Amino acid sequence: MTALHSPGHWADYNAAQPGRAARELCQEVLSLAGPGAGRQAVDLGCGAGVETAALLGAGWRVHALDGDPTTPRLVRTTTGGEEETRLSVAVVPFAELTDLPPTDLLYSGYALPYASPRDFPRVWAAVRRSLRPGAWLAVNLFGANDSFAGTIDGTFLTREEAEALLDGLDVLAFREEDEDGPSFSGPKHWHVFDVIARAPR
Repeated sequence: MTALHSPGHWADYNAAQPGRAARELCQEVLSLAGPGAGRQAVDLGCGAGVETAALLGAGWRVHALDGDPTTPRLVRTTTGGEEETRLSVAVVPFAELTDLPPTDLLYSGYALPYASPRDFPRVWAAVRRSLRPGAWLAVNLFGANDSFAGTIDGTFLTREEAEALLDGLDVLAFREEDEDGPSFSGPKHWHVFDVIARAPR
């Protein structure tokens, strides 16, 4: 059993997140998408809400979702509770996720790989359905060489499988990381696909 499987892992992980900068993939898609100007965003697997706060700060309305029950309190603490009119937060495990609101930007940072292979096709279908014409998509997906593969009930993809998920989208960035590095659970081998794409108009 790894630390990832321990009771309270995600609560501990999320509690440690406030104070860090928004992830580079989130900052990159915000730069490409321009000011939110009240447009709708979804932060899927929002954790403590660091990227939720970045989206709000850029002028987006945000629907933030996560499976951990501590999420609403943490997100509202991270965002300072100042953006309630533009923020909604929901606790929805991937096993129960069937739909997402129509959105102009969907961000999911290091979350989708933790959907089980049973749930991932349904979750990904919901992601694709949610994208309005011209909507932005920025996600991290895990590759088959990741050291978590085979140790958790998650979804790990070949490059070809990851690329196939993006059929019909305009792919602006598809970067592959396949190297050792640190993680919250300790050193590991990362195999990650960083994706930025856009729905056709």
